[in-house]
Amino acid sequence: MKKSLTPLQRTTETNGTAASAGSEAIDDYLKAIFQLSGRPERQVSSTEIAAHLSITAASVTNMLQKLAAQEPPLVVYEKHHGVKLAKAGKKRALEIVRHHRLIETFLHQVLDYPWDEVHQEAERLEHFISERFEERIAAKLGHPEFDPHGHAIPAMDGSLPGNEPQSLSQLRPGQSAKVSSVSDKDPEMLRYLASQGIRPGVRLTLSEQLPFKGSYQVRIGTSAKPALLSHSLAEAISVAVK
Repeated sequence: MKKSLTPLQRTTETNGTAASAGSEAIDDYLKAIFQLSGRPERQVSSTEIAAHLSITAASVTNMLQKLAAQEPPLVVYEKHHGVKLAKAGKKRALEIVRHHRLIETFLHQVLDYPWDEVHQEAERLEHFISERFEERIAAKLGHPEFDPHGHAIPAMDGSLPGNEPQSLSQLRPGQSAKVSSVSDKDPEMLRYLASQGIRPGVRLTLSEQLPFKGSYQVRIGTSAKPALLSHSLAEAISVAVK
C-alpha cells in the first residue's frame, strides 16, 4: 500500500512552489529553519531541512528559491551555502512557534492531554488560530513562559530568553544539572522519560558515561537508584548547569 503524504509533502511534492506566502507549507519551512538554525543563528543546509521535514532535497531547493524571491524576502538563500531567515521570515516563524507552544500548554493544562500527545495536535492547529484567539489562550493560561516540554514561548514581540542550555550528553561524570527542556518529537520517548520521572525542573547527576557513545548512567533528583539513558535520549534532554 502506498504511504499517504502529509499536507506539507503533498504541497511541496505536487505543487512545487505554488504555495502562497501564508500557506501551511511555508509556515512549516520557516519554523524548520528557525529550529535548525539554533542560537546564535547559523545557515541551514537544504539536506538538513529535507531530513527534518521528510521531503526531497530538490523540493526544498525549489521552495527556498521561492521564499527568497518573496517581497519582502522570507529567507536569505545562497545555493551550496545554506539558508537563514530574513527579518520577515523570522517574524512569521516566531509567530508560529508561539502559536504551537501556547496550544500545547492549553491542551496539557486545560484539556488534560498527556505531554506525549500535545505536539501532533498543536502541529495541526498552529497555522489556523487568529491573533485574538492566541491572546485569549495566553491570558487564560496566565501568559506562560514555557510549554509542557520546557521550551520557551516567544513573547508577543517575538523575544525569547537569552540563555542557551546544553544537552545532557555534554555533561562530565559527576556533574549535576537541571532539566530545562526535552525534545517533543517522539511520543514514545516522552512516555519513557515520564516513567523515569525526567521532566523540566528535575535535577540529574551524570554518574558515568560508557565510551563510544554508550549509555549514560544518571541519578534522578535525590534517588540513589541510577537510570540508564541511551545517547539519543541524552541528546534529546537539554539541561542548565547552575
